[in-house]
Amino acid sequence: MYQSPVSKPLKIGPIKTSKTELIDIAKGWTALSFAFALLYSGTYLLGGQSFTNIFTINFFFIFLVSMFTAGLGFVLHELAHKFVAQHYGCLAEFRAFDRMLYLAVGLAAVVGWIFAAPGAVMISGSVTRKENGIISMAGPATNFVLAGIFFFIAQAVPIFRIGYFINAWLGLFNMIPFGNFDGKKILAWSKAWWVGGVVIGLLLLFVF
Repeated sequence: MYQSPVSKPLKIGPIKTSKTELIDIAKGWTALSFAFALLYSGTYLLGGQSFTNIFTINFFFIFLVSMFTAGLGFVLHELAHKFVAQHYGCLAEFRAFDRMLYLAVGLAAVVGWIFAAPGAVMISGSVTRKENGIISMAGPATNFVLAGIFFFIAQAVPIFRIGYFINAWLGLFNMIPFGNFDGKKILAWSKAWWVGGVVIGLLLLFVF
């Protein structure tokens, strides 16, 4: 199902991780946040703004907002997979896909569009189809919950509406039912859960 995560173990309280995983999470978090900051600041080749814009206070502020909206959504999405997999007795660690990180930043810098596939949680262990589906559902469900949280925060601080849209989009994007996306494994487990996830994502993006 997945490659076995091989790394020297490290414990932070009840969390089982490793130096390699922490580095990979940091890379993914930073790169994805930077890509979204380029997008939301309009700092991309076809957007007409100079790339010197990245040295401004405004860009730094948008980057920080991206870290606590898009970046946090990415991190918690992956950790949800990890913790549920560990609940089922599996070894599980996140690994960054460096080429996909370059692609995410590159597309954002050139056309102002993001393809967000910064990495995946690698799992070693035996799980049933249902358990695999639940592990996969944990990620998009986390994004939908975060979208709801950011929706209410945005009522007082409008800039955080970015977090609402990004997490709604990340949740729906990961429901794609093919390739290595979560949606394929969710659909293999339960059509009802897959349809439910897609409907929630569509409602969040296009109704609220």
